[in-house]
Amino acid sequence: MVSQKVTIKNPSGLHLRPAGILCNEAVKYKASTTFTFGGNVTNIKSVLSVLGSCIKFGDELELICSGEDEEEALAALVACIDNRLGE
Repeated sequence: MVSQKVTIKNPSGLHLRPAGILCNEAVKYKASTTFTFGGNVTNIKSVLSVLGSCIKFGDELELICSGEDEEEALAALVACIDNRLGE
């Protein structure tokens, strides 16, 4: 299991389009991909779960990946968020 804290840089947070981009990246990997925010654990591979977390600009998440390609998955998700998920 690997994890890393990241801060959301999108001015409008994780609305449908950036949440979809994050989910599409996560499903490329076999590893379990989740994040923790506000005491809740969210499955990144589920766009509805991501949207339901109500992530806003400046919120800090802890990304957690566990499985055979966990390090690659974590690096890809961090890169997506650092690149503002296409915004």
